[in-house]
Order: sequence, then structure tokens, then C-alpha cells
Amino acid sequence: MAMIDKETVLKIYTNMVRLRCFDDKINEMLEKGIRIVQHSTRGQEATQIAVPTAMEPGDYMMPYHRGWGWAIGKGMDPKILLSELIGKKTGCCKGKGGVHIADWNLRIMGRPGVQAAHVPIGAGVALSIKLRKAKDAVVAFFGDGASNEGNIHEAMNMAGAWKLPIVFVNENNQYALFTPNIETTSVRDLSARAQGYGMPGITIDGNDAIAGYEAAREALQRARSGQGPTFIEAKTYRIHGHTGFDQFHLGVYRSKEEVEEWKKKDPVMRLRARLIEMKTSTAAQLDDIDKKAKEEMEAAEKFAMDSPYPTREEIFSDVYAE
Repeated sequence: MAMIDKETVLKIYTNMVRLRCFDDKINEMLEKGIRIVQHSTRGQEATQIAVPTAMEPGDYMMPYHRGWGWAIGKGMDPKILLSELIGKKTGCCKGKGGVHIADWNLRIMGRPGVQAAHVPIGAGVALSIKLRKAKDAVVAFFGDGASNEGNIHEAMNMAGAWKLPIVFVNENNQYALFTPNIETTSVRDLSARAQGYGMPGITIDGNDAIAGYEAAREALQRARSGQGPTFIEAKTYRIHGHTGFDQFHLGVYRSKEEVEEWKKKDPVMRLRARLIEMKTSTAAQLDDIDKKAKEEMEAAEKFAMDSPYPTREEIFSDVYAE
């Protein structure tokens, strides 16, 4: 842990716990019959929190659908995020974005509904940064399924050719919905594709938060210094189903044994053990972080549920720029 200070690693752990509690809260709300889309991040918290932690406030983020860690990692208040997910007026998009989260103040660019369509937009943002001679950078998240979409390759080719300040972060959780990537992908390490676009490609342990932070920090430094893009593949695994409505994931497209084996690599518990082992924190201190995160999500649920829905009269507001 020599390359990361105590304050930063504790921030990463705290936000990973907050993300997990947020994920649990959504599951609780689903069980109550509240309509909400759940793309669980359980098992993938490390990359989703560590990478945004390495970013500067002015950096731009192009998110994708799997989980909400990137929003929490970039600084979004969970109560604002949860309000948006259930369509409330107090949400970051005033309840009209839903799962297509955006927040200009946090430089979180809106996610389009088409899979992988956000990545070329990220390349466009990076081109704007270069033309403006700014020192910001862009991070584009996407999954292993999206990595086979033409949008990804067009964006990577443009970024490589023009040395754009963008970092491509592929969260390889092994499955595109119900299909294992070994059936659809020609290479075992997706980072190998980076060579064809003239950029560095690295594969990291996606359940190691420190590795994710260090890889992102180095890639962002390259981007800011004019050296162009980097492709980071984080090998990880989603413990829950594709969505909250995926009730048949065990024994159909993956085995219970496979899931149990990946649970042993839980990124939250892994970082917790490392913090205690390195004497960075005590178990009691980390328990207090866990307790506060649960309390925060209880308050977020109350805030979201008590908030009003947008009115009919507001349906066309905020659609066009003033």
C-alpha cells in the first residue's frame, strides 16, 4: 500500500461500503414492491469506487448500466441518486432520467439507452478537451459484453489515432447478461485488443481496489500529459443476477459453485482484511463505517420516498437548452 495514503484508502473503503449498503437498500425496496431497476454492483465495488477516486473533480465520466458505484465514487449523494432511480423530483435529473444518470456539476455525462453508445460520446468529450487545450480527462466504463460492440472499437480507434485524453475501463464480469464471454470473445484478456489501437492495455484484478486505483491514476496521468488513451481491463464478477428480476441465475447459466467461489474474493471484505492487517484501521473503526453507511441508506430511502414526483406541467422542462 506504499503508493496510496491512508486517507485515500479509507475513502475508497468507506465508499465501497456505502455502495454495498445502497445496493442492499434497493433490494429491500424491491421486496417491498417499489418499482426500481436494479443492476447490482455486488462483487464489483472495487473498480467502480477506486477509479473515480483517482479522478480530479473536473474530469468527465461516461458511465454504463452496471451499478451506481461510479456515481457514489464521483461524489453523488445517495439520497439524490435513489430519488432519481424511483423517478422523484429531487433526483439528479429531476426524476426524468431514471437509470440514465447524469450530473453536470460532477461531470457525470448522461448514459444513453443503447448499449456501448456512451463510449464514442466519451471520445468526443476527450476531443473537446484536447481542442480546448484543457488538462482534464475522461473515463469511460463498459462491460465485457459491450466490448464486442462496434461503438467501442470506433471510439478506441479515434482515441488512439488522435491521442485523446481518455481512459477506457472494461469491467469484465464474465457474462453479457446470460452469455459467458468465452463463447463470444476471441481473446481471454480483453486488454490485448488495445495493441490494435496503439494504446497500452493492462489487465488487473478487478476485486483489488488498490490495484484499480493505482492503474487508474497512472492512466489518467498519461492522458493529461498528452500521451493518449489507456485500456484497463478489470477482471471481476457480479454476485447477483443481471437485474433484480433475474431470479433464475443459479443452475441455469452459471452454477452455484461458481458463484460461491467468487464470493470468497469479495472486494469489500478483502480490503477490510487488508486495512486491519496493515494496521491502517481497527475492526471497531471499520464496523463504525459500516454502521454509518447503513444509517445513511435508511435516511436516503426516507428522503426518496417522501419526495414528490414531477408534475405533468414539468414534462417538457429541461429538455432544451435556454
